[in-house]
Amino acid sequence: MTAKSLTFTPEQGTSKLSWTNVLFFGTVHLLALLAPWFFSWSALGILLFLHWLLGSIGICLGYHRLLSHRSFQVPKWLEYAIATIGALALQGGPIFWVGGHRQHHAHTEDINLDPYSATKGFWWSHMLWIFYPRTEFFDAETYQKYAPDLARQPFYRWLDRYFLLLQIPLGVLLYALGGWSFVIYGMFVRAVLLWHSTWFVNSATHKWGYRTFDHTDDSRNLWWVSLVTYGEGWHNNHHTYPHVAKSGFAWWEIDITWWSIKALKTLGLAKKVIMPPSSSASQG
Repeated sequence: MTAKSLTFTPEQGTSKLSWTNVLFFGTVHLLALLAPWFFSWSALGILLFLHWLLGSIGICLGYHRLLSHRSFQVPKWLEYAIATIGALALQGGPIFWVGGHRQHHAHTEDINLDPYSATKGFWWSHMLWIFYPRTEFFDAETYQKYAPDLARQPFYRWLDRYFLLLQIPLGVLLYALGGWSFVIYGMFVRAVLLWHSTWFVNSATHKWGYRTFDHTDDSRNLWWVSLVTYGEGWHNNHHTYPHVAKSGFAWWEIDITWWSIKALKTLGLAKKVIMPPSSSASQG
């Protein structure tokens, strides 16, 4: 790792700095800094629960493994419910998220075609791609072409457009349950921690870690990213077999999101679950 690989200069991007995005993400980060003045153990519990629910179930299981890669199937009512949980994570609507992720896999690390190409440096792939938005990655008419299966469904078009409004009932519920401490920890601290957890998959796992498979890109397996993303840090495994429902292949590669998929399968709710080739991983 060189210092150069961690840097970013504006000329590497092809679009201007979005002050709207800077203001939005900056404001949420600043509000999260209020946490020490609103601490309570119950608020911390809400933070941990929502980080798991919105992160593991909503983003990792829902947006990623179910919608982006279709690595398993669930009844449509359950799919919509999980997608709504993903929308509450404040990482964009489902069509935006899935379209961008499919572009990432189709053109991994390409300096122009990968939305969060690690080739452009750690900070670009981590968060600056959001602050210098390019039309082909952020314009609905463009990114929905990579998720036509979702764009055809009215529910997903609605959720993609109005996902931000879901924060209102969530905030009201948290305030009713525990006042401002629940709001600060359940919304702002949770959002910041979950953002960076997810962004580490785009940045850190293309820089550090080990490679089980000699895949064409520089994706890597990184244990600490897997801890904060419930299994998504086994990125070399995932890029080698993107349509597989589990990311942790070795017995010690803990994949908490897979445990939830396995539970759904046991209950008869998850079907057509795609597993790794038997030569690559345990079927456990």
